[in-house]
Amino acid sequence: MRAPADLLSFLRDVRLFTRFAEPELIALAESLHERRLRKNQLLFREGDPGDEMFIVRQGAVLVSKAIRGRVEQVLDHVRPADFFGEMSLLDGSPRSATVQAEADATLLALDRVGLQRLTDTNPRAAAAFFHALVHVFIERLRRSTHQVAEATRWGLEATGLDVESR
Repeated sequence: MRAPADLLSFLRDVRLFTRFAEPELIALAESLHERRLRKNQLLFREGDPGDEMFIVRQGAVLVSKAIRGRVEQVLDHVRPADFFGEMSLLDGSPRSATVQAEADATLLALDRVGLQRLTDTNPRAAAAFFHALVHVFIERLRRSTHQVAEATRWGLEATGLDVESR
């Protein structure tokens, strides 16, 4: 089955796939399946089992984390060509946050079976995917490290400690 041209065109705009050659992009596209959500529909809750990642094709989703009781902190608004859920895809760990549709949304899902099929049938595409994912992980880790340092500094300043005296 050949992937539709509009799907391939969309995937070229997803930062994970910008460097994919055409055959690898086609192989990847054939491993994806579509999920539709209505506005406010829950995709999954924090702690749910998971084994797939999602790319927003249309619409938007909210990613949130429980803080205390029924209080949730919105972590991200995921828009078209952005993705989420890759940690559960790779290690099968429970979902680290809750995701629900902010607006009607169309998602493209890659599950572990699809990833394994891609690895078996097109190792070049799988290698390109994992390479791109490592770059995203590094970028997110650097951003998180910066956020932890800032939060620590703010906490120290809140205590009245002079953090500038070094």
